[in-house]
Amino acid sequence: MYAIVKTGGKQVKAAMDELIIVEKLDGNAGDSVELSEVVMVVDGDSTNLGAPYVKGAKVVAQIVRQFKGAKINAFNYKAKKNERKRWGHRQPYTQIKVTEVVGGK
Repeated sequence: MYAIVKTGGKQVKAAMDELIIVEKLDGNAGDSVELSEVVMVVDGDSTNLGAPYVKGAKVVAQIVRQFKGAKINAFNYKAKKNERKRWGHRQPYTQIKVTEVVGGK
């Protein structure tokens, strides 16, 4: 059994005892989180699609760690204007372990 869950503006596949990396969620390592925006639930041969979400379905997970992704460096400049700007970004992520997938109606 697995579910497709919407979190952080993206959709990810969540199956039992699977480690998933998602956009940053509030909480510390060891905390439990509940993802209720379930788009689809698949249980064997049966598929339950939501419109837009499956009623009563949820995914319960435990936060494993909070971390930042790789550094992205960028450089902007305008030719012949002596304008230069360097900037960087590190996206915050949360790694979660799925503990339960509850199928809806």
